Amino acid sequence: MKIIHTRQELAREIAAYKAAHQSIGFIPTMGALHEGHLTLMRQARQENEAVVCSIFVNPTQFNNPDDLKRYPRQPEKDAEAVSGICDIAFIPTVEEMYPETPEETYDFGDLEKVMEGPSRPGHFQGVAMVVSRLFEMVQPDRAYFGKKDYQQVAVIKRLVALKHYPIQIVPVEIVRASDGLALSSRNALLHPDKRQKAPFIYHTLQQAKALSSTHTLDEVEAFVKAEMAGDTDFELEYFQIADAESLQPIRNFEDAEHVVGCITVWLDGVRLIDNVEFK
Repeated sequence: MKIIHTRQELAREIAAYKAAHQSIGFIPTMGALHEGHLTLMRQARQENEAVVCSIFVNPTQFNNPDDLKRYPRQPEKDAEAVSGICDIAFIPTVEEMYPETPEETYDFGDLEKVMEGPSRPGHFQGVAMVVSRLFEMVQPDRAYFGKKDYQQVAVIKRLVALKHYPIQIVPVEIVRASDGLALSSRNALLHPDKRQKAPFIYHTLQQAKALSSTHTLDEVEAFVKAEMAGDTDFELEYFQIADAESLQPIRNFEDAEHVVGCITVWLDGVRLIDNVEFK
């Protein structure tokens, strides 16, 4: 595996893959890699002739400077973890990614007005800034994203449509720890005793899914909110049941063919997200 730090060197490698007509699978990450990331990379390995990952903590998608400062960074350990899967690990500096101050904006419509949108103003604009640059550098045939960031996947699909990128976006199922907690780089920030409590989020979502066959949407939402309110260690930021395609709220489970419930919870000062697909 080659570790590359500059766009010029990356361009040479990509040009060689293109000249050889090799398909490229791409996994953009912010590092602090875990089994969820590696699952994306292994799938890319199976489906493409070349696999590229990026490791870059993107400052433009953080609306909280403290959150950016706390985000775990371990580039050497990450590079070692992917060395047996990827052909290239692209690890740029902020100056390499943003030689000029980024100023572009994207119209994601109502996708940006729900769930993470109000909670993290400008977050998806920042995601789009870095992903668009990475897509243009790597020129992948397929790009892989985990379903844990359900809204992000929808935004990336919209970005591809807006920019007319010839890229297939491949959503991959959530990878969980043995106790059910969705794997996340932020999990490492949890104190051990709070980490033991964290699977409560997933278990609550599973109960909500079971209730959905006999209860109304409002009752299911009320159940989740009551469960979270019942433990002072958890602070619910939002729980929203929505049409899984548009991510717009619905009033009844019958209002959409595919329904998802997305949740964000604070625990031990750490922001955790998860979701459950109802149907």
